[in-house]
Amino acid sequence: MEVSPAPAEGDDGKMTSSPQAATGTPIDRDRVAELTAREAAALDRRTQGSKEMFARANRTLSGGVASSYQVREPWPIYLERGEGAKVWDVDGNELYDFHNGFGSMVQGHANPAIGRAIVDRYRKGTHFAAPTEDGIVVAEELARRFRLPRWRYTNSGSESTMDAIRIARGLTGRDDVLKIFGSYHGHHDAVMVSIGVEYDRIGPDEAPASLPYGGGIPEATVELTHAVHFNDAEAMEARIVALDGEGKKPACVIMEAAMMNLGVVLPEPGYLEAVRDVTARHDVVLIFDEVKTGLTIAAGGAVERFGVVPDMITLAKSLGGGLPTGAIGMTDAVARVVEDGTVYQVGTYNGNPLGMAAARASLLEVLTPEAYEHLDRMNDRILAGCDAVVAEFELPGYTVGTGSKGCVTFSPAKVTDYAVFKQHQDAELSELAWLYNFNRGIFMIPGREEEWTLSVAHGEEAVDAYVEAFREMAAELRA
Repeated sequence: MEVSPAPAEGDDGKMTSSPQAATGTPIDRDRVAELTAREAAALDRRTQGSKEMFARANRTLSGGVASSYQVREPWPIYLERGEGAKVWDVDGNELYDFHNGFGSMVQGHANPAIGRAIVDRYRKGTHFAAPTEDGIVVAEELARRFRLPRWRYTNSGSESTMDAIRIARGLTGRDDVLKIFGSYHGHHDAVMVSIGVEYDRIGPDEAPASLPYGGGIPEATVELTHAVHFNDAEAMEARIVALDGEGKKPACVIMEAAMMNLGVVLPEPGYLEAVRDVTARHDVVLIFDEVKTGLTIAAGGAVERFGVVPDMITLAKSLGGGLPTGAIGMTDAVARVVEDGTVYQVGTYNGNPLGMAAARASLLEVLTPEAYEHLDRMNDRILAGCDAVVAEFELPGYTVGTGSKGCVTFSPAKVTDYAVFKQHQDAELSELAWLYNFNRGIFMIPGREEEWTLSVAHGEEAVDAYVEAFREMAAELRA
């Protein structure tokens, strides 16, 4: 098997905010604890409706939620509705939404164009388990944007990465998988490895540990998944060579072009180009997991933003405009094993008419060139505002972002991979920031050091509200 890299074009010139060396002075930890206690008590008072709903939900829903990633102590925040850039919880709290469904709602809530498409499709029937024209239109547009000619559909990011790995295995005849240490690629066994690991268990730089992420993952599966650190192409090549020598040459490298579960960690200059070269020379399929980057950072995702084209791409989250829709992009050479029946890529709801109608409207009517110009302007504004706060109050951290994504990383050192992140992780300050934001009308991802996602509905008022809440917290930390 030979993997031929698709032609890579140069950088598209779009702005990406790269972090500078972090500066700042230490923060009083007693002050962090004091403010956290105050803000937690205030949040409890304003979310009594969520408390009551949790008591009810806990009688039938395991843990009171539909997914373990929705768990929050002492109770989850239950939402009632969303419109544009805002959401409302069951207590009536009105919040600018920077969570956006784990980065899925770049189109904004209840987008009228997507709503019209769904209503129109509903009248014509919602499920056939047969192809429709919308599915063809969406594939044509994805091929244009992401520079890969062949596409298939799924219903989630986990399905997309699961099927992509299976296709890579079928193409190469190899079983092992290489991933980036600390990256999340969905909840199937092959990639629930080397995530959320404590710093002292990461293992040696040249061969980080393969550890299951929770129970129920067979050790035999864990042993097939290996990891390397982000931003180190030389280490990746050395690991591929070493594994090959052990009879474990990987079928694929699956990775995010920019890590999106440690805040935002951007690729260093030349890194992605080197990875493309390494994987092509060693006949290893390169999969860009664009479930979180994808349509949120550019019209053509990381491929457009960074100018490197992999052998496969996985999409979901923002693709469906709020409906569960995923996709896999492939080169002609990779797609051959799907088309000749070597690999079965199947699913009853793949290409569901509602999801395809929503995706078509999103791609053709919502996520336009003008929309991406707006997202870049708003992200530049929020990053500049937060950067000014970091400088004014000498906070130990920095801002970083790309497209609609960004964050303030609380670290005295620039984070380039999971090991650096974990070494300097400030979970206490991140928890305070979440509480502080919510109590001032800003909804972020609870209890997780992830990034904000702007939508096309976020304007200056929304991003300025975020910056003002951050400035208020910084001022109190230094008071």
